[in-house]
Amino acid sequence: MALPSAHRPAAAGHPTTEHALRSPAPVAGTRGRRGETTGRTRGQGGAASSSRARRRRVAGTAGLLAGALALTGCGATVTVDGAPDAANPACAPVMLAMPGSVSDLDQRETSSQGTTAYGDPSAMIVRCGVDEPGPTTDPCTNVNGVDWLISEVKDQKDQWRAVTYGRSPAVEVLFDGGRVPSSTALVDTGAAVQSIPQTHKCLSVKDTLEQQGTS
Repeated sequence: MALPSAHRPAAAGHPTTEHALRSPAPVAGTRGRRGETTGRTRGQGGAASSSRARRRRVAGTAGLLAGALALTGCGATVTVDGAPDAANPACAPVMLAMPGSVSDLDQRETSSQGTTAYGDPSAMIVRCGVDEPGPTTDPCTNVNGVDWLISEVKDQKDQWRAVTYGRSPAVEVLFDGGRVPSSTALVDTGAAVQSIPQTHKCLSVKDTLEQQGTS
C-alpha cells in the first residue's frame, strides 16, 4: 500500500503527518510547522502486550472502514457502527464541535450516536468512544496539542486510522489518504477533540531519558 508522495510515511511502520512526510524519518520530539511532535507514550511497561492488542483492534477496524468508505451510497445516510462508549456524555460536545467540512468535503448524517462522516461517497469517518489505547512504544504524533497514534489499515489501500492518546473517551478518525491529507484530517478535528481533558501525553526521547534517569 502506498499513499501519494505528499502522504507517504518516512519509514515503514512509522506513519506521520503530512509535514513530517516531506522530510527524512522524524526524530522523536521534533516540532514541525504545524506544531507537530513525534515521540513515545508514557507508561511503557507492558507496551508490547498493549501494542499487540491495539493491532488486533486496528485489524478489526478494516472491515468497518471498507464498508463505510467504499459501500456508502451517494446522498444516503452513512451507516457507521457506534463505538463501545459512544454514549459517554463527553462525546456530545466533541461531535457538536466537528467542522461542517473537511478538505472541501461536506459533513454528512450518520446512523449512530457519537459519529460523523465527510464526503459523498464517504472519505472520512469520526467515532467518539472507541477503546482507549494503552501505553505503547509506537510513534505518537502531536498535532496542535492533541496526541494521535496513526496507523495504516491493513489490506486497505490508502486507508488510515488515527486515535487520540491520553484522552477519555478516545476519538478515532478513519480516512482515505488519497482524498483527505492526514494533517488536514487531524488539524480540522483536533479543536473539537480538545474538549476532552488530556490525562496522559506522548513522551519525546529526551523526556524518556530524563524519566529513566530519575527512576
